[in-house]
Amino acid sequence: MEVLIRPIITEKMTKLGETLNRYGFIVDKRADKLQIKNAVEKMYDVNVEAVNTMRYGGKTKTRYTKTGVQRGKTASFKKAIVTLVEGEIIDFYSNI
Repeated sequence: MEVLIRPIITEKMTKLGETLNRYGFIVDKRADKLQIKNAVEKMYDVNVEAVNTMRYGGKTKTRYTKTGVQRGKTASFKKAIVTLVEGEIIDFYSNI
């Protein structure tokens, strides 16, 4: 099971990273906080102070088209907010 799926790179998460040293990740739904902490420490070579997780359910979406009403659902996911020890950072743009 791969724990970290992808980092969350939005304006809000970038601001949290700069001010409070917190970074967001989309993680596997079955992963617990200890697995997330170990995966972040191993992948980015940093020390994690705390992990907060939240689960999002999929939303139903409706679209009105020429052929009729199209109904669907977005995927559900689990998000983790990782707080690093003071003085450490994660640079997502270093590999570009």
